[in-house]
Amino acid sequence: MNIILNRSMQHNEKIMIFYMDSGYNVTQRYIRVTRINDNSIVAYFYRRKKVRTFKLDNILSAGPSNKKVSA
Repeated sequence: MNIILNRSMQHNEKIMIFYMDSGYNVTQRYIRVTRINDNSIVAYFYRRKKVRTFKLDNILSAGPSNKKVSA
């Protein structure tokens, strides 16, 4: 998973993650990683059209995005 997150940040690529929120709901999210910290990532979240912070422990999986999403 770290390889995918790093590649998103280095190549400015959109990726898809499955993320568990604070209410234990699992959602599919399209993001572009801008920074990786020890326990979290900072990423542009396409659905909200804003930069958000995501806890690494709550990212269940990550992969390339084949879906076209607008910025």
